[in-house]
Amino acid sequence: MGHRVRAPGSRQPEEGGKTVQGFDPKFRDFPDYVLGVSEEIWEGRGLGAKLRAYSHGDIIQRSPAGITFGTGALVAEAMALQATFPDRRVLGEDVIWSGSPAVGMLGSHRQLVLAAYGGGGPFDAPTGTALRYREIADVYAKANLVSDVWRVCDTGAITRQLGTTPHDWARANLADQDPETQPFRPAIDVIGPYTGRGNSSQWGAAFADLLERVMQGDLSVIAEQYDRACQLEYPGGVTGHGWQAAETFWLGLRASFPTASFAIHHQIGLSDPPMPPRAALRWSLSGRHGGWGSFGAPSGAEVHVMGISHAEFGPWGLRREWSLLDETAIWMQILNHRGG
Repeated sequence: MGHRVRAPGSRQPEEGGKTVQGFDPKFRDFPDYVLGVSEEIWEGRGLGAKLRAYSHGDIIQRSPAGITFGTGALVAEAMALQATFPDRRVLGEDVIWSGSPAVGMLGSHRQLVLAAYGGGGPFDAPTGTALRYREIADVYAKANLVSDVWRVCDTGAITRQLGTTPHDWARANLADQDPETQPFRPAIDVIGPYTGRGNSSQWGAAFADLLERVMQGDLSVIAEQYDRACQLEYPGGVTGHGWQAAETFWLGLRASFPTASFAIHHQIGLSDPPMPPRAALRWSLSGRHGGWGSFGAPSGAEVHVMGISHAEFGPWGLRREWSLLDETAIWMQILNHRGG
């Protein structure tokens, strides 16, 4: 922690000045804090004391699966996850951040998770199955404490690698849902300590405009704004390349919810050499499952989709994209409407 090698000529982001003010001095900047805390908790197995040391007592965590409050719930979830995947390794790929020490900072933390299924938990599959999936978490921290989290896990990738589907897994676990807190939807949300919307960077604005046009049905923007050789990472552990792969994912999602309201809740743009310009968006679709798309026959269910997307830009447009949503949480809402 605090001594990661940086490329020659690299520098800390300028926004907010000295980013470690109020944080443990072993962290050289805010991304180092986010990556370092994750490493101490997961690789260092600090599931109890370390997690409590870096979390506000009233921490709020939202995910498509539901909402939890307080460090006790966070520790219980972490221990259950570790028991299910005992050799779980969390490799931090990037932290796209904004803010300042005075108001706190939010980092959108993209992680590649490598694990073997150890049995137990909500899954019923052969033990030892190797897994590879991503999570993205928007993490808000101030004065060395995390107090607000929005986390999206690619549960669709997990279920498929364990030999089932998001639909079948959701159906099997529907009865275990707590309707007061699961799955997440605006009606059960609360106002937390972080009420910011990100920053005004051109890169965040460009990515937001791109997704808004796609959600309006203007698919021509993909060929206009994406690099022809773009690499794309989508739910279900899907890796795609080129314009067709982007169109397939976004059209399949939008076609399932053709009248749903699309909203961008948070956007960050960051130009931080030697990295390429990047952007992070947290967004949602809220409305009726009213069309044929990625989620089967229209059910009429009212569905809330929480999504987080990252992008990198190059000389020929958007060159890499990572977009996550939780397919199992969407199926939970559809199946609940259908009566299971």
